This record gives sequence, structure tokens and C-alpha cells, in this order.
Amino acid sequence: MKVSEKKGIRYRIYLVAFFFLVALGVILARAYQLQVLQKEKLASLARAGYRGVVKLPPKRGIIYDREGHELAASVEMGSIYVHPYLVEKKAQAARELAKVLDMKESTLFDILQSDKLFAWLDRKTSPERIKQVKALGLEGVGVTTETRRYYPSKEVGAHVIGFAGDDNQGLEGLEKSYDKFLRGPEYSVIEMRDALGRPFYISRPMPEDQEMHHLVLTIDKDIQYKAQQALQAAVEETKAKGGHCIIVNPETGEILAMAVVPVFNPNVFWKYHPGEWRNRAIADVYEPGSSIKPFLLAAALDTDTVTPQSLFFCENGEYQVGNNTIHDHDGKGHGTLSVSEIITYSSNIGAVKIGEKLGYKRYVEYLKKFGFGERTGIDLEGEREGYIRPPREATEIDKATSFFGQGITVSSIQLVMAMAAIANGGKLMRPYVVKAVKDANGRVVKENHPEVVRKIIAPDTAKEVVQILEMVVSQKGGTGTLAAISGYKVAGKTGTSQKVDPRTRRYSSKNYVTVFLGLVPADKPKLAVLVMVDEPEMKKYGGLVAAPVFKEVATWSLNHLRVNPDIMLAKGEDKAGQRNDKGSASSLHVELIQEGPNQLPDFSGLSMREVLRGGESLGLKVVLEGTGLAFKQVPEPGSSLSQVSEVKVSFRPPT
Repeated sequence: MKVSEKKGIRYRIYLVAFFFLVALGVILARAYQLQVLQKEKLASLARAGYRGVVKLPPKRGIIYDREGHELAASVEMGSIYVHPYLVEKKAQAARELAKVLDMKESTLFDILQSDKLFAWLDRKTSPERIKQVKALGLEGVGVTTETRRYYPSKEVGAHVIGFAGDDNQGLEGLEKSYDKFLRGPEYSVIEMRDALGRPFYISRPMPEDQEMHHLVLTIDKDIQYKAQQALQAAVEETKAKGGHCIIVNPETGEILAMAVVPVFNPNVFWKYHPGEWRNRAIADVYEPGSSIKPFLLAAALDTDTVTPQSLFFCENGEYQVGNNTIHDHDGKGHGTLSVSEIITYSSNIGAVKIGEKLGYKRYVEYLKKFGFGERTGIDLEGEREGYIRPPREATEIDKATSFFGQGITVSSIQLVMAMAAIANGGKLMRPYVVKAVKDANGRVVKENHPEVVRKIIAPDTAKEVVQILEMVVSQKGGTGTLAAISGYKVAGKTGTSQKVDPRTRRYSSKNYVTVFLGLVPADKPKLAVLVMVDEPEMKKYGGLVAAPVFKEVATWSLNHLRVNPDIMLAKGEDKAGQRNDKGSASSLHVELIQEGPNQLPDFSGLSMREVLRGGESLGLKVVLEGTGLAFKQVPEPGSSLSQVSEVKVSFRPPT
């Protein structure tokens, strides 16, 4: 090949390579323009191709009680939305939708004429309404699936559980305080269209790394129901403003029940006044009245200021402090009383005498040790700390009245946890209602354990206090005798305090707070219970209003928890009843259903006490098994009494 031909080929190669390089440069420049310089503009154009984006609220985890019963769950429901810009015949669409959605036609027309790209029409509605809207076949109107919070027990535990809003955000109670755990990831429904406007793709991305969790509570749904039922009945009977009932395991601080009246249904929370959503058991404070006396007693005994036998002259019912006269609550004048009698009969003057010997400063120190004047730290929002007047600000009358519960304020949760500290030997426990937080696979990611806040009094002091509080319930003349439970030792204290009239700023002569604080069984407490009834119009004393509620709730709870009664105690009560109440209306009457003469009766449905009395009246040895009411016996009813010397009766809690 000639040299000139070789040069020609080389030039052609260079020329082709040059054009390739220019083309590659143009492509790279265009790519840079599209992907870097015009990135935002092109992205917005792409987004304009979407038909619509519907953001859905996050799903929420389940809330269980301690036995695994669901207290709050999420259910799927249909929601109706619209893209106004896609609705062509707006007036006609508004007219057709108004008939189905029970909305004003003018309201719907305003929505359809708006500049919004998206609007909800009816959220979490009925399947029938969804079906009717789909049948209309309106362009731009769509249906998607959302989750709605559902509370199967309705009012039971509502103030503890709280509720979630339309967007599944926690608004009250545990739904709010544990929202970050309960709330799952947010979903979006992206609906796209082709060049002809036809939808062709729907996706549900999960844009955030948020995992849904479940809660397991310390609350027992059945005990909660009973507490709420008994409290509601008492409030209605006495025409009271409201009330609280809290049941605590004193050893652990676990809240087994927290009932508040008035109640509300969280499924339709918007139908109630916001004031009815408040968990008043932790958010309201009031003067405790004589229910503060156990803690005055504990302070005086723990510091060796007094003994249970120490004597004080109670001034025959009137005691002068400065220019003020203090009276005993019952109007009766007491002479000399021992410390035990002062608490049993709830003498205000006696309490002042004990307090004066103890000293106000030391008294305040012990009240603070018991948790008054500070939040308990319960895992619920809205708790208040109450008020204790500092020693430097207290006058002599302020000091005197504080010894019987006036001039200081407490919450129900503070009172019951302080009583629980006496029950467990002197340890103040932190109360809690959430036992565990679990992930979707059931693994525990957070767990609450019993936590001792501080030790307050010596165990021996606590035991002495409990023994004196037993007399309040068991001894004739005690203020809490209506709280007595057959077969169990009960310790407790009543409290009645006047409320301050907001208009006159003086103590009201008709508005009272009535309280009963109790422990059962007193020798080894399993339950600490507070009952507070606010402003009863009838029976305006804690021993008359709150104590019977304690008895009903505690009796049922002991049966439910299978805490066996003391058989010897029940027998002793029966014998005492036979000796002292023979022929009286208060003695126990047992109706035994016999199959025939000289045949073993049917004990079904009777209590342990009734079975014991009935068996003994027939000269039989009775063996008891279980707790609650009798449901089975060996030998069977109808067996000849001449061949029976012993009967075994099985019990179970009432259903």
C-alpha cells in the first residue's frame, strides 16, 4: 500500500474518533443537564404525573391486661377521599355524595371547588356507606383502608388506657404516654396514571424505620370492672359528684385497678366533655381529712414519740389553739384516750395532741418520706404533687389542723401508695401500670420491675400501725366497721374532709370528700385499696360511703385472686355472732336445701362462712377447698346424714 493511501486511512480514523468523542461529550453534557442542573424541575414534572398521594395514619400496637385480654386494638375500616381537580361535574357529584354521606350539599361543593389536591370526605366509616360511594362511580372519589382504634371493654379502664385520635395519635392516658412505642410506621398510598389518565400502579411504601409495639399492663380487667361497678353504684346511690377506687399490690407497686367516675367510652370520646377524660385519681388533689392519721401515727411511733398505750386528754371535745377552737368530728366529747383509741375513734383533738408532741417539722419530714408533696412517678401523664405547708410558713392553727388532714392536699395515688408502704413493712414503692413492652414477635423490649423509692419506717413500726388500724374496723365504735370482711382481718382508716367553697373561700358546710384506705388480709396484706367518693349528698362520712365499697371490691378481688380466708377466724366470727346476735336481724341466716329428712343438704352457692355454720349445725366436720362460692361437694346432696361425718366442699370465684 502506498504511503499516501495509509495517510488517508489514518485521517478517516481520526475523523470518526473525533465525531464519536463529540457525540459522547454531548451525551454526557445532556446527562449532566438532566440529572444535575434540572434535577428539581424534572422531579416536579414526574410528581405531577402522579394521580394522588394519600398518607395513612400509622397502625398501633395492642394493649393487653395482665391476663392477656385485649383492652385496645386496631380494626380496619374504609375511608373516603377525593381529588377535587379530577371531579368534572362538581355540582352533580356534590348532590349525589350528599345523599350517601349525610353531609350538606353546599359543604361538599365547597370541598370539590377548592384548590386542594386531596381531601377526606368520610373517615373510618361503615361498609354499607363504602359500598354506596363505590356504586356512584365518581371520577376523583376513592376509597382506602385505614385502621381505627377499638376498645372492646368500653368504659372499663378508660381513664388509664386513654384513646387515640382520627390520625391514630395518642391523645390521653397510656395511648399518649406510650405513643412512641404503640405507633407503627406511616403508610402512603401512591396512585399513578398513564398518558390517558388511567391508574396503573398503587404502592404502600414504609418511609420511616418505626416499629410497632404492644403493651402488657398490670391491670386486671375483671378487678377493674368490679371496682368501677361498685364505685359507680355508690356514686349514684349517694348522688355524689364522682369518685376514685385504686387497688394496688403493696409488695410490688403494681396497679391492679384504677377506676374513676364519671366514666366515658373511648370509642366515642368526642361525645363527652374533656373534663370527663381526666384521670382524676392522679390529676386531682384534695384535703385527706382523717385518712392522714395513719401516717401521723407511723411518724410518732417510729420516732418513739408515743407508744400505742400512751394517754392523751382529749379535752372533752373542745380544744383551744390560739383564737380557734378544734372539735372532734362526731360532736362527742372524749376524755382520756390511748393512742390506739385516738385512731380507732378518729379523734381530731387526740391527733393534734400527738402532733404537738411529735412536732410539725418532723411530721412534715415523714409526710414527704411517705411521698406526699411530690409525684409518685407512675407511668401516666397528668400527675399532680399536692401541697404541704413548709414549717417556716405554718401558723399554730395551720400546724394543728394539718395533723387531722386539713390545710394539706394529696392525690388518691399518693394516699394508696403511702398505705401500701405501711402494708409491706415500710417501703415506698413506685406505682406502675405497664408491666412490659413487646415487639411484634413477642420479645420484651422494655419491662418495669418493682422499685423501692425509699424505706420510711421500721418493719416493727409498720406492724404496730396495722394492728391499731385493725381496731378501726373490728372494734365496736370504730369508724370503719362497715369495711369488715368475714374470714379476713382488715386494717383501714376512714377520712372525711370539708371542701373549700370557691365563692366564699371558706370550708363548705355541705360539700365533703369521703375516703376509706384499707389493707387486707391485715396480717399479710395482698391488697391496698383506696375508695374516694367526692361530694356525696347522702351519708357524708367515709365510714358510711367509702367503707362499704371497699368491702365489696376487696371481697370480690380476694376471691378472684384465690386468697383463702382464715377458717378459724370465720368460725370465731360465727360463734361471736351466735353469742352476741342470737335472734337479731344482723345474725347470719343459712337456708339449707335438703333432699329429704335426715339427708345431706345442698351447699351450692353458699359462702365459706355459710357452709361452716350449716355443717356445724348438722354436727358435721367440714373440709373447705378453693375460694369463692360452693359449687361441688362430697358426699353428694341427699346422702343419708346417719352415714356422713365429714363433708368436703369445693369453692370457686363467682362468674
